[in-house]
Amino acid sequence: MASQARGLQNFISDLRNAKSKDEEIKRVEKELANIRKKFTAGGPSKLNADGSNPTLSSYQRKKYVWKLVYIHVLGYEVDFGHSEVLALVRSSKYAEKQVGYVALSLLLRGGDPAIGAVLSTIKQDLAPLSPSTKKKDEATADVAQALALCSIANISGLELIQSLHVEVQHILLSKSSTPCVRKKAALCLLRLVRTSPNLVAGREFAPHVAQLLQDRHLGVLTSTMSLLNGLAGQHTAEYETLIPYVVHILGMLVLKKACAREYLYYRTPSPWLQIKLLKFLQLYPHAISPDGANGSANGGGAAKPYVSQLTS
Repeated sequence: MASQARGLQNFISDLRNAKSKDEEIKRVEKELANIRKKFTAGGPSKLNADGSNPTLSSYQRKKYVWKLVYIHVLGYEVDFGHSEVLALVRSSKYAEKQVGYVALSLLLRGGDPAIGAVLSTIKQDLAPLSPSTKKKDEATADVAQALALCSIANISGLELIQSLHVEVQHILLSKSSTPCVRKKAALCLLRLVRTSPNLVAGREFAPHVAQLLQDRHLGVLTSTMSLLNGLAGQHTAEYETLIPYVVHILGMLVLKKACAREYLYYRTPSPWLQIKLLKFLQLYPHAISPDGANGSANGGGAAKPYVSQLTS
């Protein structure tokens, strides 16, 4: 990275060494003019159908896009270069795809017309793995799925949500997805649901959440509980059937201390997950009351012993 980003590092050094704001602005404007010239070298007739410049090397395209990202982060407006960003996203090489997705998340918004041009690539990156996939290809696919999920969550936008929310749910529920990908898928779906509250039908989706709550990976459980709290906060009654699953997880953590070593915090089993579990139960007061509410069959009072031990 250091050798490949030398041009970026020099540009950053120039900006940091600027003695005034005016000097910084002049340096940024000069760099933007240079990047625009590089992107359009040869004229419109020499560009690809998608608007990207075929004469740029991989190093040049990544370098210029990183500079655009840095300029954007500094607060300057960047209104060009989208074609080169999309070209990086479409690449099969991780080094290029990573830069493309980072830039996509920062430089484009959900309503941008350029988003439609990259939807097919994102769907392809989100495609579940087949059983015959080789381990090397599986690792590459995991990375592509993770990058795509992060970008979807950051960009959001109605068109993106309507086009990709089904794929995000499939990845979340797919048995072939790795824990890392499932964690990102859960948080990505949470972001989409916050933007479009009626995206998920609670009564139909609750059994799928129940399946996720039986996962033994505490990272997956923590992300799933973040998603569940977001869903239940909007449609509380539709997720009441999940109380027994939440109570069971809480019991395993509080009473049996069933927790991997990396999730222990000062001998407390995954306190972050415990907090999310209790926040969910807080939506259903009868779950922690001594006698339940009207004899509820969905765990009335079942969480009371665990809550008492936590507060004692």
